[in-house]
Amino acid sequence: MSAHGFEMPGAAKAAPTRLSPGLARAQAMLGLVNTTIMIVSALALVGASLILSYSVVARYYFKAATYWQDEASVFLLVGATFLTAAHVQSRRGHVAIDAVLGFLSPRANRLRLLVVDLASLAFCAFFSWKSWTLFHEAWEDGQVTSSTWGPPLWIPYSIMAAGMSLLCLQIAFQVLVALKTQECA
Repeated sequence: MSAHGFEMPGAAKAAPTRLSPGLARAQAMLGLVNTTIMIVSALALVGASLILSYSVVARYYFKAATYWQDEASVFLLVGATFLTAAHVQSRRGHVAIDAVLGFLSPRANRLRLLVVDLASLAFCAFFSWKSWTLFHEAWEDGQVTSSTWGPPLWIPYSIMAAGMSLLCLQIAFQVLVALKTQECA
């Protein structure tokens, strides 16, 4: 089955790759980190929905001011989104255009995946670097949001930076495995 839930006609099935013990350990550790983050992110999504539901009830029934709920929910959603990107990438679940997949030989398709992974790694590395600089600036300058609640901006920036760094690590691992697999072929 492809990462998108269906098989393209003529698509070559990838042979299971046998990894060296070091790469297998790294894959297992990365998988454990990704699984743990997925569980925490699922709880964050539930938390965001509970916070927003509370906000609606408090405003409608009790006419209470809700100044922190929207921002707290956004922080939780940003965290869940960025931190789970590596898990999604590990399953190749990100949006992909597979229109040419059936027309390419298995070798050309492996090269296509490698080129796309390298381009993705370059973009994500830049995004990660910029996220870490945003985090650093927010930390050093004591930046806070403009809301009444005013939580520090280093919180979402650090989550964004950590998620993008983890995504870079996942893509780099996939590139390394692809290159090692090419050596063996």
